[in-house]
Order: sequence, then structure tokens, then C-alpha cells
Amino acid sequence: MARNIRSPKLEHRTNRLKLPVRKKPYRIKIDRGLEQGYRRNRGAGAWDGRITRDNQDWVQKVGIADDYEEADGERVLNYWQAQAKIRQLALGGHETGGDVSKPVTVSVALDTYETDLRMRDADAYNARRCRIHLPASLAVKTVAQVTAKELRHWRDGLLKRGLAAATVKRTCRALKAAFNHAAKLDSRISNAAAWRNGLASLPDAETADNVILSEKSIRTIIDAAWEIDPELGLLVESAAVTGARPSQLARLVVGDLQDHCSTPKLSMPTSKKGRGQKRISHYPVPIPVSLAVKLRSNRPAGEPLLLRHDARWRSYDHRHPFAAAVKCAGLDPEVVTLYALRHSSIVRQLLAGVPTRVVAAHHDTSVVMLERTYSKYITDHSDALTRRAILDPAAPSGDNIVAMTGRG
Repeated sequence: MARNIRSPKLEHRTNRLKLPVRKKPYRIKIDRGLEQGYRRNRGAGAWDGRITRDNQDWVQKVGIADDYEEADGERVLNYWQAQAKIRQLALGGHETGGDVSKPVTVSVALDTYETDLRMRDADAYNARRCRIHLPASLAVKTVAQVTAKELRHWRDGLLKRGLAAATVKRTCRALKAAFNHAAKLDSRISNAAAWRNGLASLPDAETADNVILSEKSIRTIIDAAWEIDPELGLLVESAAVTGARPSQLARLVVGDLQDHCSTPKLSMPTSKKGRGQKRISHYPVPIPVSLAVKLRSNRPAGEPLLLRHDARWRSYDHRHPFAAAVKCAGLDPEVVTLYALRHSSIVRQLLAGVPTRVVAAHHDTSVVMLERTYSKYITDHSDALTRRAILDPAAPSGDNIVAMTGRG
């Protein structure tokens, strides 16, 4: 019988979380040619197994570490559960990509993609959102065998079930990303046309149904959040003031607060969204003195600025408590999400006459995306601007241009 191997620095979550974050996993030998690995991430860590025996050399993720969630024995594993799963995996082979591995299933492709997202400190929910709607018949099928017809049938089925076109688009985009990632790791997967055509974007998916809140409603939600939990209140108020994404707020550190007397600002980290390498990693966002006072901290500069139970906010930690705040404010939590604060911030600046390019920079997005998503409000803004310059023959005499420029 295999002997369980202990490791004080890995078997207890308290000790694991004291380890420095790094890309290279912490490993221990648990058997001949068999190692248990723990990858320390900014969020929850991940367990993997490595086998180097019998002419094999491969690594396979086995689950997420129980750093912040209780182990369920399937997706979230404690130290001993991970070790047992690695031993079982060693007996039955592995399912990573590669010429000597088993064919990669859709389910395994999503697992691998989720791991990749975590390694890049990106939003792992992009992989999980697919599993919510993925039928078992498609999950067990190998990526190399999926067809455009069945993927199109699955995509259209999401619409028939009542999902919004924009939600279907996001879900399909995440699944395509998982397939592309799997294809990069396994040269046998050569049917990219299947998901390129089967999961093609819907014509009306670009029509955003963004919720725009009044200033009164936003203030009410902020007050309700502070009543529920001061940590939630600070997150919600920061989101409403800056218009930043939840993932950006979670990555703020104490040193990002530039508390300069009457002109405080936050050095906001850029998001992981978009393609390619971004030229800047942070951009300045002005905030009122009132918020700066609430954000002040004596903790080290590298510590998270916004805390959730003495740790960094994780992806979607805010969902349930924010829904409670929205409900307390008399609004529908099914309609109003934390992103409504971002949409409202963008629209508020557009209607206040802030140039579109400045609004885009302030919210870490592009002018093209603003024009595509908020065209109605940009039109309203441009109408107000051009109305100041139109010629009205019925108005009192005087040269409009001279009156506007002050030159004769």
C-alpha cells in the first residue's frame, strides 16, 4: 500500500498561504517518479501531479487548493485528497495535451484553460461560465471530434432557453478560447473551423443592455452596502466613484493610493481584457477626498487595498452581498449588478461633456468600444454640443461665431 507523504508547508492552508507567489510550483516527492505540486497564486492555488517514470514525463492539474474554499473532493481539494488523486491518475494515465496523451475532452480543455487563466491572474470564471450550460454529452466528447453543427445546436439552444444574446456571446467566446488553448497544446486538434463557425458571434449580441442608474439610486446602494458590511461598502463606493471593473479593484494595493492633499487619486491597474500586451500597467484615476480618507491604511504598500476577511477580494466574492445591498435599496438584484456602477460612471461622464477619448482612458477601454456600447448617450452628448453652435436666424441679431469666440 502506498504510504501517505506529509509536508508541513503544503498540507496546512495557513502555511501554504505564507509561501511567496511564484510561477514555479512547490513540489514534494510522494512515490518513485511521482511528485505532488502546489502552485501558489495570488488567488487560490492549484494542485498538480508530475510523473517521471516508465519513459513518461508529464504534468496534470488535479484540482484547486482549499486555500479559500472548503474542499468538496472534486473541484476543490485539500492536501490529502490531491495526493490520492495524483496516485490514482498515475495508475490510469493522464489527459493533458500531447502526442503520447489521451485525446483531450471538452471538459478537460475547460479545466486546462481555467488553470491557464489562474496562472495569468485572469478571471477563471470565464471557464466556469461554460460548464454551467454544458451538457454531459458534449463535455465528454473529445475536442478533435466536435463539429460545427453540434456546437451551433448548443449555441442556439442557449438562446431558446432565454439567455440574452450578449450572455450567449460571452459563453461561446470563452469556450472558443478553451478550444484554441487546447489546440496549441495538442497538434492532433486540427478542427478549429468547427468552433470558429459553430460558435460564431450572434448578429444582435453587440447590442448591450447595460443598466444605467441615477445618482440617487447609486447613493442608496452605497449606503446599503455600508450598512451590511464596511468592507463591502468600501468596495461598492470605490466601484461607483472610479467606474473600474471588480477585477481591477481587487488588484489594488495600498501603495496605489496617491493621497495628495486635495487631489487624491488611485493608480488603477489595467485589466486583463483585450488582446496583446498593454503598454501601461496602471493609469491615474482621480477620487474625492472623502473616499481617500476611507481608503487610508497603515498596512505595507504591497498589501491589498480593499480587503475581504483580511484577504484580497476574489472573483465574484461580491455577487451575493452586493445583491443583498441592491435588494435593500429597493432594486432588482437580477437586473442590477456591480457592473451597473461602471456603466453609470461612463454615461455620467459622457453626459457631463467629458471628451469621449478621456472617458475611454479613465475607464480602461477604447473609443471604439464606447461608440459601440454607449452610442445613444454619445449621440445625446454630441447633440448638446452642436446645438450651441447652430445658427438661428430668428435669434437676436449678432454674429454667432463672434459671440462664441469673443473675436471681432
